[in-house]
Amino acid sequence: MRCRVVRAVLLSVVMAAVTGCVVGPNYVRPSVVTPEAYKEIDGWKVAQPQDDALRGAWWETFNDPPLAALEARVSVSNQTLAAAEATYRQATALVREARSAYFPTVTVGIGYARQRPSSTLTSATGTGVATGTGVGTGTRGSSGPSNFFQLPIDVAWAPDFWGKVRRSVESSQAGAQASAADLETARLSLQAELALDYFQLRTLDAQRQLLDTSVTAFERSLELTRIRYEGGVASQVDVAQAQTQLETTRAQAIDVGVQRAQLEHAIALLVGQPPSSFALPTTPLTTPPPGIPVGVPSELLQRRPDVAAAERRVAAANAQIGVAIAAYYPSITLSASAGFESSGLAQWLTWPSRFWSVGPGISQTVFDGGLRRAQTAGARAAHEASVANYRQTVLGAFQGVEDDLAALRILEDEARVQAQAVAAAERSLTLTTAQYRAGTVSYLNVVTTQTIALTNEVTAVQILGRRLTASALLIQALGGGWRDTDLPSAQAVTQAVRNGGPAPSSR
Repeated sequence: MRCRVVRAVLLSVVMAAVTGCVVGPNYVRPSVVTPEAYKEIDGWKVAQPQDDALRGAWWETFNDPPLAALEARVSVSNQTLAAAEATYRQATALVREARSAYFPTVTVGIGYARQRPSSTLTSATGTGVATGTGVGTGTRGSSGPSNFFQLPIDVAWAPDFWGKVRRSVESSQAGAQASAADLETARLSLQAELALDYFQLRTLDAQRQLLDTSVTAFERSLELTRIRYEGGVASQVDVAQAQTQLETTRAQAIDVGVQRAQLEHAIALLVGQPPSSFALPTTPLTTPPPGIPVGVPSELLQRRPDVAAAERRVAAANAQIGVAIAAYYPSITLSASAGFESSGLAQWLTWPSRFWSVGPGISQTVFDGGLRRAQTAGARAAHEASVANYRQTVLGAFQGVEDDLAALRILEDEARVQAQAVAAAERSLTLTTAQYRAGTVSYLNVVTTQTIALTNEVTAVQILGRRLTASALLIQALGGGWRDTDLPSAQAVTQAVRNGGPAPSSR
C-alpha cells in the first residue's frame, strides 16, 4: 500500500512537471525597417540570372579555376575557421549541459571508516558509539574503535515546474544556432578575403606586365635617342631624359613585387599553408566582372548569416528573462536514498543491513537583498541590447549592399571613360613620337606623353581590379548564397550534440 502511494505521488509530480507553466515572455522576432528597393541600383544594369546562381560555390561565378581551387582549401585548412567550428561544437555542448537538468541526478558511493568516538561522549550518554547515520554500533559504554561500512545510492530530482530548465534549454539552443551562423559568417568572410587578395594580386600582375612592356619600349626609345645624339640630331639632354624614364619605370616594376609578395603570403595563410611553401604563378588580370543577381531588400534578411546570428541571440536573451523570473518561485526537490550499511563486513550486504529514505523538499527565498530583481532587470536590459544589435546588423547589411552597388555602378562608368582616356593617350603618344622623329618637338614631349599613356593604362587595370573586388564584396554582402533555411533547427542542434557535435555542412 505504501509503495502504491509513493508511486502515485511520483507520477503526479512528473505530470505536473511536464505540464507545468513556463514563466517569462514568449519569443517574438523584432521588427525591422526594410526598404522596398535598393537606392544605388538605379542606373546599373542588374544581372538577370536566378538567385540559385549564388548558391554554394559562389566564386565559380568568376570562372577562374585557380581561384576556385584556392577557395576549396579555405573550408578544409584555414585555422581561423577551425576555431569557429570548435566554438560551435562548444555551443552545442552547452545544450546538453542545459538539458541535463531535466533528469534526476543519481550518485553511487562506497565508504569504509574505522572510527573511535570521544570517551567523554560515550561515558556521558551511556548509549554506545554514535555513527554518522545515527545507527549505534552497540550499547557498551566502552569507547573502543569500530568499523563502519556503507554503500549508498542517492537520487535527487528537481521537477521543472516553472519552466526554468525549458527556458535555459531554449536559450542554449538559440545560442548554438547563433554560433552556427557565426561559423558561416566566418567562412564567408574568409572566402571573400581570399577573393579580394587574389584579385589584388592579379591586378599587380597586370601592372607588372604593363611596366615590363613599357621598359622594353623605353629601351628602344633610349637606343633611338642615342643614335640620334651620335648623329648630332638629338641633344645629350634627350638621352638623359630617356635614361631617367627607363630607370624610373624599372624601379616601379620592381616595387610592385613587394605588395605582391605580401598578398601571396596572406593567401597562403588563408589556405592554411606556410608562406615559404606557397607560390602563385604570375597571371595578369583580364577577365571583366560577372553579372550578379541582387534580388530585393526583403530577401536580404534571409540571406545573411550575421543577421541570423544576431536574431538568434535575441531569442537566447529573451529566454534568459524566463530563467531570471523563475527564481521568484519555490524550488521543489524530490530525493531518495537507499543502500546497505553495517559495522561488520560479513553483514554489510545482507538484507537486514538495508536502509532507505524518500521524500520531497520545498524551499522559497524570502529575502535576497534585491538579487532576483536585479537579475531580472539585467536580463531584460540584455534582451533590449540584443534587439538593438540585431537592428543595427540589419542596417549594416543594407549599407553593405548599397555601398557595393554604388561602387560597381560608378566604377563601370569610370572604366568606360578610362578606356577612352587610354585610347586618346596612345594616339597622342604615336603622334608625339612621330613629331620627335621629324625633329619638330623635343624629347621632353615624348617623355610626357609616355608617362601619361602608362599612367592611364595602369589606372585602367586598377579600375578593373576594383570592379572585381567590388563584385566579390557585393556577393559577400548578399550572403554568398547562404539561406536561413541552412541554419540548423533547435532539434538538429540537440541531435548534433548527441552525435558528437558535427559542424554545419561546409560549402
